Amino acid sequence: MNKYITTAIPYVNGKPHIGHVMDYLIADCLARYARMGDEVRFSAGLDEHGCKVEQEANKAGVSPLEFVNNLEPDFTGMLEVLNISYTDFIRTTDEKHIVRVQEIWKKLDKAGVIYKAKYEGWYCSGCECFITESEAKSAEYICPNHQKSFEKIEEENYFLKISKFSDQIRDFVKKSVTPEFRGREILELIKDGAQDVSISRSREKLNWGVPVPGDETQVMYVWVDALSNYITVLGYPENDISDWWPAEVQVVGKDILRFHAIIWPAMLLALGLELPKTLFAHGFINQSGGKMSKSLGNVVDPIEIVEKYGADAVRYYFLRHGPIFEDADFSIEKFVTAYNSELANDLGNLVSRLSNMIRKYEIKASWQSSPSRIGKYVDKYHTYIKKFELNHAADAIWEMVKSCNQYIDETKPWELAKTDEVKLAEVLNTLWGDIMIIQALLTPFLPDTAKKIEDIFNGETAKEAEILFPKIEE
Repeated sequence: MNKYITTAIPYVNGKPHIGHVMDYLIADCLARYARMGDEVRFSAGLDEHGCKVEQEANKAGVSPLEFVNNLEPDFTGMLEVLNISYTDFIRTTDEKHIVRVQEIWKKLDKAGVIYKAKYEGWYCSGCECFITESEAKSAEYICPNHQKSFEKIEEENYFLKISKFSDQIRDFVKKSVTPEFRGREILELIKDGAQDVSISRSREKLNWGVPVPGDETQVMYVWVDALSNYITVLGYPENDISDWWPAEVQVVGKDILRFHAIIWPAMLLALGLELPKTLFAHGFINQSGGKMSKSLGNVVDPIEIVEKYGADAVRYYFLRHGPIFEDADFSIEKFVTAYNSELANDLGNLVSRLSNMIRKYEIKASWQSSPSRIGKYVDKYHTYIKKFELNHAADAIWEMVKSCNQYIDETKPWELAKTDEVKLAEVLNTLWGDIMIIQALLTPFLPDTAKKIEDIFNGETAKEAEILFPKIEE
């Protein structure tokens, strides 16, 4: 079965920060899990047009294209160090994407859902987002994400007739947005019907964007350009994308869920395409309870963290302790505590103890026929992943790890070696089978570690185990 998984494409107005990693880690974990039985395409990319890019390029004294070209290696480098197994990568400055998104505009226009009108209202330059009067008022006219006042703007733009699809959007949100409480937030936004939105900006206000076909005075609103990446990367509209579309899951941050849950389904419905099966919104990585972002100046460099502690340690921390559904605070102190107690002590010690005992007591492999002690945890693991509760799936793995360590303490193989060699072989082969299950289930979370464990135990006897997670002395 084919499955298509997407990440939101980060906005390239500065270097990547640790807040970007959740999209990639969640999607990568889901993609690696799906590959256990399915063919998977997994897309990532960069959102490179819009006001903020133009402003930052002007500050840097370079063209917008030169500005994003200079930053692209930082983002692809982050994907590499985090071991993200994407198959497709797109930049919204790619010529093929620009041509395709202009064809998408023409299709929307032909479908009768684009019209020109005067826009008067509020705009957040940080979110590149038009804000309704009721939303602006409830936020006291200050963006909660960027702590900047909304701008009052007035200009003639093109609009997308989202209101035409209100009922279908509601149905989509109820069926496909997870977690459910995020869906309820969207339903509250559109309780009186989805509102039409401006989908272009005047060239007088913004020059760095995809030109609107047939109107040189306007460029596309960055979100129409960016949202289209999920299908332009597949070759739409000139290619048949039905082998991969609709997406199995689209992973986004909670702050951009509204665009994906309202504008995106309206575009797809107008194009006659199916809607994504699941739209998954994760929380923020915070520091001291506040959002981490470039505009707030409190970013942590993910590449520096990986270089110091290793990719699997970073993957582990955020997939088990990070903001899967709710927000989560990050600090080096919390990270180091989890690393030492859970990775070094629990998992690292289990692998080392078991490898040493198998080799010391010259046990030969017969674990394939040993009954599993941890089946109930395996069932929990699969159930949690299918519900996108990746943190709880990781918890289930750690229940297996702790169960194995407890079994060693209870059975005392070092004493059985003196009194009952048959029982000793039985106990160690039981543990051997358990560790092979653990390594397989670890693969979506800690792919390098899982491979190392497989290499240690996948033979007639165990190999000497390297220290998987040397303790951090800080």
